[in-house]
Amino acid sequence: MLLPLLLIISMAALAPGPAQVTTVAETDEILDHVSDPWTGDLDGMSKRGFIRILTVHNPLFFTFDGVEQRGLAPDIAQEFQKHLDEQIGSLLSPTVVLIPVARDELLPGLIAGRGDIAAGNLTITPERSKIVDFAAPAYPNIDELVITGPAAAEVSSFDDLVAKGLHLRRSSSYFEHMKSFNDAREKAGKKAIPVETVDEYLEDHDLLDLVNASLLPAIVVDSHKAKFWAQVFPNIKVHQDLSIHSGNQVAWALRKNSPQLMETANAFARNTRKGTLLGNIILKRYMADAGWMNNALASEDRKRYEDTVGLIKRYAAEYDFDWLMIAAQAYQESRFDQSKTSSAGALGIMQLLPSTAADAAVGIPDISAAEDNIHAGVKYLRWLRDTYFSEDDIDPLDRILFSFAAYNAGPGNTAKARRRAAQLGFDPNRWFGHVEIGMYRAVSGEPASYVRKIYKYYVTYRRLEQMREERAEALKDHRK
Repeated sequence: MLLPLLLIISMAALAPGPAQVTTVAETDEILDHVSDPWTGDLDGMSKRGFIRILTVHNPLFFTFDGVEQRGLAPDIAQEFQKHLDEQIGSLLSPTVVLIPVARDELLPGLIAGRGDIAAGNLTITPERSKIVDFAAPAYPNIDELVITGPAAAEVSSFDDLVAKGLHLRRSSSYFEHMKSFNDAREKAGKKAIPVETVDEYLEDHDLLDLVNASLLPAIVVDSHKAKFWAQVFPNIKVHQDLSIHSGNQVAWALRKNSPQLMETANAFARNTRKGTLLGNIILKRYMADAGWMNNALASEDRKRYEDTVGLIKRYAAEYDFDWLMIAAQAYQESRFDQSKTSSAGALGIMQLLPSTAADAAVGIPDISAAEDNIHAGVKYLRWLRDTYFSEDDIDPLDRILFSFAAYNAGPGNTAKARRRAAQLGFDPNRWFGHVEIGMYRAVSGEPASYVRKIYKYYVTYRRLEQMREERAEALKDHRK
């Protein structure tokens, strides 16, 4: 089932003048109406009163904290609203609605009628063109470039990549184009470049973060995004001479047989092509805000990780957690630093309040030592999971993600986020793309960011352990 709808409504002013974008997510009638699957063309959208744009939730495209929207998608939605007002008239033009979904649900959601436009930096490809139509490209002539980091410093050619491989999302155009690229290599008598699929939850900036930290050797990223992120991640190398596919075009996707909407989208795209809106927004408005990036495996952090991991494994096993999840939380809380004290009085590696640790639910009054601190934090997390998130309808991953949210924001705020998620048409028993967004809307973005960062660090540590196992096997084979 498509991730349910978070509705951030871009409202046009009824009086003449420039269009305004405001949040009216509390309007139940619109929420219910927009949630219904529907397929049709622009005339039907005008009668229904809105156009639904499916997009992705990430720092560049669409994010928000409370009621503040940020990113490329809200700005483009506002410009598109103005375009519709000029074309149809502000009193009759449909309202533009942004609906964030998982990246691999953009096109299935569009086809199923959960949205009318899919806008998530989608590259036009032959396979995608079989199931959807594309408007005029907003960003033409894009290369899909190989990006390497310190783990693949010696790569200078495609042949060098055979030993390193590429890590790609299965839903990406990169994955589709690599199939054709490898077919051509094999026909030419060359070895195919190995491709390993990665979690669909990870966006390009997440994967670049892992490459930058030496956790992944090489990935592929669109040239216009690579230019931006190269200014954020100092250890990546953009290989301008290693393009797996050139001349790509990024465009909005529309359901097939929507000629009226296609005409409008084409006219809009011609006025917002590369060098105008897109370029200005990305380069001038969003590039300055890169403080959210952290390297989960900086050298000092790595040492603290090694010193702490034995205790984390012990207590994670005792309380039935994946120890890598606990390691990720410890990194997010303190960077494994037992000397850290927060302004609120939280202590140590797990940043737990002494009063919480001393409570009967935990019963460890002294958390000044690293072992007791970790023990108390993991025991409290288990208590949260058992007390608030033990329903059969919540799967094991979501139970731990909800527990992280409650650890950070409190069980009351997490319950509030679940209620808000349900009001907005989300599944209150799922975190990513559901209660995650409810937390943004009901509380703030900080707890949602906290959980997402833990998940990303979890992927980082999982990859680190995999690399250790691979290295051990290689050493074993070498000693034979």
